[in-house]
Amino acid sequence: MKRLFTLTMLTLFCAGMLTGCNTMAGAGKDMQKAGDKVETKADDCKDGKC
Repeated sequence: MKRLFTLTMLTLFCAGMLTGCNTMAGAGKDMQKAGDKVETKADDCKDGKC
């Protein structure tokens, strides 16, 4: 019974870690897109196209 509990907890921990990594990767991509838009707008304003 103790072994089953340990395996279950290990499986849940691994699943949580994988989910967390995917969530952070998605958040990083969203921030990158937002940063690209800000950079593009700043370049446009610098060139007088604001």
